[in-house]
Amino acid sequence: MAFDVVRKISFYLLVGFYLFAGINHFLDPDFYYPLIPPYFKFPVFINITSGIIEVILGLALLLPRFRTYAVYAIIIMLIAFIPSHIYFIQIGSCITDGLCVSEWIGWGRLLVIHPLLIYWAWIHKS
Repeated sequence: MAFDVVRKISFYLLVGFYLFAGINHFLDPDFYYPLIPPYFKFPVFINITSGIIEVILGLALLLPRFRTYAVYAIIIMLIAFIPSHIYFIQIGSCITDGLCVSEWIGWGRLLVIHPLLIYWAWIHKS
């Protein structure tokens, strides 16, 4: 029974995480633009599209019929974000007048946090 409560809390935190992340692309787009590698064209389009997709997937998680598809799409999206994490490491994990952290945190985001986000979605596929 306690596991069910923890699982339910985890699920709603997952929904909230993607809704907040998606909305934040519109509230603070300047945070995201420098994280988009320069070899990707149209950073504004990428940011807007990412935000829309994150919101849609967060909402789709709430619909049992679409939950499994949403989980798979979240995993694909997270894999698509890997070049951004690699780029952040390549630039020394520091953006002028923006996000600036120790390089080991950049590596931790890529090698630990990112797989945990994938796992977090996976455990809620239904």
